[in-house]
Amino acid sequence: MRWLDLGALAATLRPQASTTVRYFTAKVRPVPDPGARTRQRLYLKALETIPNVTVHFGHFTTHDVRMALVSPSPGGPNTARVWKTEEKGSDVNIATLLLLDGHDRLYDEAIVISGDSDLVEPIREANRRFGPVHVLNPRNVHSDLALAATSYGPLDPAILPRCQLPDTVRLPTGRSVRRPPAWERSLPSTVP
Repeated sequence: MRWLDLGALAATLRPQASTTVRYFTAKVRPVPDPGARTRQRLYLKALETIPNVTVHFGHFTTHDVRMALVSPSPGGPNTARVWKTEEKGSDVNIATLLLLDGHDRLYDEAIVISGDSDLVEPIREANRRFGPVHVLNPRNVHSDLALAATSYGPLDPAILPRCQLPDTVRLPTGRSVRRPPAWERSLPSTVP
């Protein structure tokens, strides 16, 4: 979901509703892709131009760890050293704001786009206490989230091409940001 206009996506998912979008991410590190931070910075600048979108940050941790090989060579090592990068805090931020916004009656219904099973309990409680919570899983796999949500299904990839930001986005400062060349009209599965 690269260069995605989150406001347009919300309007596509709920055309008759007034929507507020909360985007949860973490600032990427340049390891192993040195251009990832620049691409993300451009995207976040473009998102600032959409009035109903706010960005909430967790953080990434990267550790040098030893992990088991799937198919070790006979007589060879069973493990290898790898960089393990994990996003931290975004699931807690989603859960917290889903529950606080529900408590403050800031939504009639919520749509959560995630496949993170750490969100099962907050979604179940928000659904029980504050109103419908619909979950769209961008990975199109079954999850325990289906048991907690009002409705559950895949995020239809066919709508993503219609929800792209323009190739060039004019910022309030008068400057512009352009879709990164690596993201030219491609629709991979994640936004770094």
